[in-house]
Amino acid sequence: MDWLRDNLWATWLGLAALLSVAEMFSLDLVLIMLAVGALAGMTAALIGLGIPVQVLAAAAASVAMLALVRPSLAKRFHGGPELNLGHGKLVGQRAEVTAEITGLSTGRIKIGGEIWSASPYDEHLVIAPGETVEVLQIKGATAYVHPVARLDG
Repeated sequence: MDWLRDNLWATWLGLAALLSVAEMFSLDLVLIMLAVGALAGMTAALIGLGIPVQVLAAAAASVAMLALVRPSLAKRFHGGPELNLGHGKLVGQRAEVTAEITGLSTGRIKIGGEIWSASPYDEHLVIAPGETVEVLQIKGATAYVHPVARLDG
């Protein structure tokens, strides 16, 4: 019992190692935060503080890690990149008009090496071939576009 009291830091270190290994199986970033708390308890034991102070240090560090560090880490690790797949990736891109676009007749644009049918987002616009447009929306196989302003200098 004297050895345990004299080497309480080793108990804290063992607890931190055990929690770290358990975290590898759970992967929810809770046990690793508790392991950091155990390391704070170990530090308090190495300094020579009493057992109640060690427990308070471990608890305070664990709660602080769970409240301050875990949310941002969980968001970073569990969230993936925003992927635009299919025709959604064309929204916001620029295209070249290949056939006149009016509110009354569907025209054509070339975007991403493909020809798409296109209508003006504002049905009162007429967009001539050769103009650059921005894709604002895709409905079915039709791109709704708006002309991009030119700076003729």
